[in-house]
Parts: sequence; C-alpha cells; structure tokens
Amino acid sequence: MKAFKLLTLLFLGLLLSCSDNQDDTLQTATPNLIIKLKFDPDQERLGNLGQPVSVAQGNAAQTPTINRMSANYIEFAPTATTALGTGEIIFEGDETTAGGAQAIHFQNSIFAGNNDTFLTIPLSEVSSGSYEWVRVSLAYQEGNIDLRVNNQDITGTLASFVGYNSYISSFDLNGNTIAVNGNRAQGFWAFEALGFTTQGQAPEGATTVPNPLFDSSPIPQGSCVVTGEFENGFTITGNETQDITVTLSFSINNSFEWTEVNTDGKYEPEAGEQVVDMGLRGLIPIVSE
Repeated sequence: MKAFKLLTLLFLGLLLSCSDNQDDTLQTATPNLIIKLKFDPDQERLGNLGQPVSVAQGNAAQTPTINRMSANYIEFAPTATTALGTGEIIFEGDETTAGGAQAIHFQNSIFAGNNDTFLTIPLSEVSSGSYEWVRVSLAYQEGNIDLRVNNQDITGTLASFVGYNSYISSFDLNGNTIAVNGNRAQGFWAFEALGFTTQGQAPEGATTVPNPLFDSSPIPQGSCVVTGEFENGFTITGNETQDITVTLSFSINNSFEWTEVNTDGKYEPEAGEQVVDMGLRGLIPIVSE
C-alpha cells in the first residue's frame, strides 16, 4: 500500500513538473515577424519612377517563372521622406571585400521561392512604430524563360545577379557549375538550356528598379532597392502576442525584356536580340496575422 502511494505521488509530481514546463514555454514564447516572398505575374508593371509602363517600342518581353530569389537588405520606412538607411533596418545580408570592392557575398546569401519564408525574426527586435513603406535591396533571381534556337522553341534557366555588386566564387545552374571567383556588377547573368551554359553582362543602368519615392527619397544608381507602399500602413505596438507575416509581392509581369530583331515576340539570341532588362516590376507588401 505504501509503495502504491509512493508511486502515485511520484506520478503526480511528474505531471506537475510537465505542466510547469509547459507554462514556462508559453510564457517565454515570443511572436515573430515572418517575411515571405511572392512572385506575381498579374501585378502591375512599373518603371523606375513607380508608374505603370508598357514594353518599350522596338522591344519585346515575357513573364518568366521565378524559382528562387535572394535579397540583401530590408528596411521599413515611416514616411515618404525617410532617407534610405534611416528607417528600421530588419535585415542586412553578408558582404565581403574578397573580390576587391565591397560586394554581396553570394555564397552566404539566403534564398526563398514563391510563397516561401525568407526571414523570421522576433518582433521584439523590431522597433515599435508605424511604417508606410518597405525597401528591399534585391540580390539574385533565378527562373525559366522561353526562347527560340534553330527554329525550335525551348525553355532555359536564367540566373540574374541584380544586386549592386556580387562576389561569386561559383554557383550551380541546373547541375552545371559556373566558376567566377570574383566580383560582378549589377546585370551579370548566366543561362542554361539543354545542358549548355553561357554568361554575359547587361548594360549599366539597364535593370529596372521601381521607386515611387524617387523625388522625396532617391536611391543610389545601381543599388536595386525596390520600394513598395503598405496599403493601410503597418504598425508594431510592441505588445503583439501573435506572429505577423509580411508578404513581399513582386511583379514579374513582362519583367524579362529584350531588343526585338524578328518581330515575333520570341526571344532569339541567334538573331542578335539582346537582353536589356531583367529587373522586377514593382513591390506590394501585404500584412497578415
């Protein structure tokens, strides 16, 4: 009988201990800010000034399928006059001088696909306040495009380094290793199709970087800092008890653009058609709980 009572007391003690641990876990759990990426083919197509634009005369464009993307900087800005770098910086990627000048360290970059989580941080690490805008410095995007080669329509994979400057040792493109071992300026690209690869450099300043705050808060040329407005603002009180998700919805609407030689709407590099733009075409931040 004494043994039974002793076992009962031990069992109750274990239950209370587990209950106490669960309470401690609940009390110490903190809500997070979750940043997700979205690539929207139907979102409005914007130009550098953040205004709707059509494909330039003499060019053609297509909407790629983006497989993954990387950003190097995310900042919440309270107002339209908040200068770049003076808002609430919630993320800065690794950089290096291994290739000479300061550059994004591609090998240490974070990547995410469509509707995937890019970043999770405790909300306690974000300053309380109201924010109207978000700025995102894009670094890399990878996706599929259609092209015509030898009178055949094929699909290939394009890797676009859209950051201000990237240090790349090497990277994999559909199982093909492309060695660089140096810095590459904004607009460096590599392409793979049918097991063959090629690479090149888009003209300086050719990458579109929408910034609706061009007049009040300009960004440096070549920085690839895309700016988007929260529809109803975004407020962090500091008293949140649940996670908050901010989805960064990027427009990929006809974002791959080239000079047209054969006016057939197909990208034909063999005909001398040149890539002139592969930048994203707008940003809309969406808040949800």
